[in-house]
Amino acid sequence: MTALKVVHLSFHLDIQRREPQELLAAWPTLVETAAAVARTGATVDVVQACHHDARLSVDNVNFHFVRGTPPFAKLSLARRLIDCVRLLRPDVVQIAGLGPPLQTRALSRRLPSTPVVVQDHAGVPPSGVRKSVRRWGLSQVDAALFTAREQAEPYFSAGVVRPDLPIFEALEGSSSFTSGNQAEARRRTGLTGDPCLLWLGRLDANKDPLSVLDSVRLAARELPGVKLFCCFSDGELEPQVRATIEADDRLKRIVHLLGKRSHAEIETLCRAADFLVQGSWREGSGYAVIEALACGLPPIITDIPSFRKMTRNSSVGALSPPGDAAAMARNLVDLANGNRSQLRSAARCQFEQELSYDAIGRDLRHAYEQVRAAR
Repeated sequence: MTALKVVHLSFHLDIQRREPQELLAAWPTLVETAAAVARTGATVDVVQACHHDARLSVDNVNFHFVRGTPPFAKLSLARRLIDCVRLLRPDVVQIAGLGPPLQTRALSRRLPSTPVVVQDHAGVPPSGVRKSVRRWGLSQVDAALFTAREQAEPYFSAGVVRPDLPIFEALEGSSSFTSGNQAEARRRTGLTGDPCLLWLGRLDANKDPLSVLDSVRLAARELPGVKLFCCFSDGELEPQVRATIEADDRLKRIVHLLGKRSHAEIETLCRAADFLVQGSWREGSGYAVIEALACGLPPIITDIPSFRKMTRNSSVGALSPPGDAAAMARNLVDLANGNRSQLRSAARCQFEQELSYDAIGRDLRHAYEQVRAAR
């Protein structure tokens, strides 16, 4: 491959005011994605807004933490970040998020000969004046990254991005989880069930836990040994979820609300379960699905763009329309009666080939080469 110098730029300022080393530990995707691009042979620098100035080197990537100064901290921070990027003389700059518009426009103007790529992070097209400002801010970028190309359509339809803007597919992040011995994981976690289902996520309207409960209730007619274990941190639907379970004797036997669990515990739970269930209506990517596939856990999920992309249209699990409990129940029964061992192997293989950090590095490298060649 030809030599390539890349800068990953983030204008996002940590509200917890953490030190640079703490940020690297708290935001592993920042490190792992850049390192994956570096493994393709590119030279990679990360320029990150911070409350502290620092320079660190991790996994062959240089991290430049840039602090804003009073009295105009936001303005001065953007200027210092862009100045840092200019000194690095990159071939391509990737900005985290589809904005902010003023800073994105300023970067494009200050580096007129350098391709700029923006990456969606589960955003929603703005409306009104904000739409006009965002369109102005993005008017000079060279390309945009989405998990699935379909996710860009609302931005085109709303006129937020120009009609000819190139779109490339790349995940926002991946997982360091690995597959393991299912029997040992069940012993450690206490999970049971035939099949054993796992839910990971907030109990909110977008994740739609009530539809998932309906699907499990329906599937239990043919799967009397089914169990569902739910890990969640919060969500406005928690009272309704608890009330729904309490009002149904069958669900009271099937569903176990585990609440919040540590990241390490989530890995073991994914190894122990037979299937992940998720009822999302919309996701930028879907880290629960990525982590499940990393552990060899087949997903039974909704038919939305990011999930279709990650599962290759259900070859390693099953997809059903959002809100369609009957369709998800049929998928539960069909997969539970199938070859679960083969499904687990296929899930891990899909992760390694398409969803790992190395796969992300490959996809990003391809996008960078394309936008550079277009210049």
